[in-house]
This record gives sequence, structure tokens and C-alpha cells, in this order.
Amino acid sequence: MIKPASKEDSPAQVLGHPLFQDVPTDVAAILLRGAATLHIQDGETLFREGEEAIEYLYVHSGEVEVLRHTRDLQDRVFHIFQPGQLLAETAMFMSHGRYPMQARARGDAVVLCLKREGLLESCRFWPELAMRLLTRLSDRVYHRINEVEWISDSTAAQRLADYLLRQADATGAIRLPLTQRQLALHLGVRAETLSRLLADWVEQGMLAGARREWAIRNPEVLEALAQSVRRSF
Repeated sequence: MIKPASKEDSPAQVLGHPLFQDVPTDVAAILLRGAATLHIQDGETLFREGEEAIEYLYVHSGEVEVLRHTRDLQDRVFHIFQPGQLLAETAMFMSHGRYPMQARARGDAVVLCLKREGLLESCRFWPELAMRLLTRLSDRVYHRINEVEWISDSTAAQRLADYLLRQADATGAIRLPLTQRQLALHLGVRAETLSRLLADWVEQGMLAGARREWAIRNPEVLEALAQSVRRSF
């Protein structure tokens, strides 16, 4: 983990996160004990896969991505964390005590580093926090199970349609957060397959754009593709 920089964002902001809402004052003091605000630059690594998991992070500003490197050294991005979100809090409870992924800044960012010991101690003093964490972990396990089923039981076109619709704003505009190669890894398809699908859909008038900037022109067709692989809950 990099060294603390000057503090411009209050560590107490993390107490507004749903996980810590209405936390007792004495427990809040334990959670914030040893907390440090870091200013990090684009591409800077906060922790690496396999390092000892001693801190979890709260994003004050900017974005942080978590990823793993594939065997051919490609970046497989699992999630991009936005301001107001926590990351790596689940790693604080893993029996091996190590980070399962790497965290890296996307653009300049400000994060709050919170100590593992404080989180564990707070759970012992305030069981409500432990219950909230258990719910949070259970929801993530359920999400991952659905994601595995989604990848195994859907076509490349269905997965891409679903992803694009989830990324689009109200006008249908999309700015992909991943490169096309990273997106192909995320969707479990070959990069050539993804490129061909995008080109075909542009030719058919369903999409317009290139690289990371896209616009949906025919949402009904994409919705019909995606709907068949979506769960009702």
C-alpha cells in the first residue's frame, strides 16, 4: 500500500455508507482508528493479488478497478468502484488473509484506507454490523452464482446485448468503462467475436459508434436478446 498523502477528505465520510449507518459513537471510533486518506494517480496500484489483506478501502473520489491478470497477461477487470463505495472489505474475513485481486486507480482518485483489525473488532462490539456484512456477502455470492449461469447458458450476443443495455443512459448513449479486449474477457467471448458482433449491429442499424463511444439505435431488438437470460430476482 502506498504512503498516506495530505488529508483533504474527512475520514468520517465513510460513516455515511449503508454498512455503517447509525453506528454507535464508540464503534465509529474503532472503525476509524488508524484510517488514512490517500491521493493516488492514474494507474497506481493500491494492493496486489496475494499481498497480506490488512486494509480495505472507501472511494472518496475518482474510480478504482479490481482485476486479475490472465495467463497471457491480459487484464480481467471484475468491477469498477465509484465514489461512496467500499472495496476489499470481504477480504478482511478470508481465512488465507490475502487479497484475492489487484486494485488500481482509474484516473486520479482519493481513497480512505481502513484497518482490518478495526472492522473485526467493531463486529464483535456491535453485532448489527456483522449481520449487515453477512447480508452483503450473501448477496454477492448469489450474484456470482447468477453470473456463472449467465455466462454458461447464454450466447455471446445475449451477453453483449444485456451488458450494453445496462451501461446505456436514458438517451441510449454508452461510454464503455473497459477496452474491447477487456470487455471480451468480462463477457467470456473471443475478442474477434465481440468485434464482429459490434460491426454487425452497426451495419444493421442497431448501434452507432466505435471504440468506447456508442449509442443504441434499436433498443427493442437488444432488449429481446437480453431478456431471455435475465432472472426475475
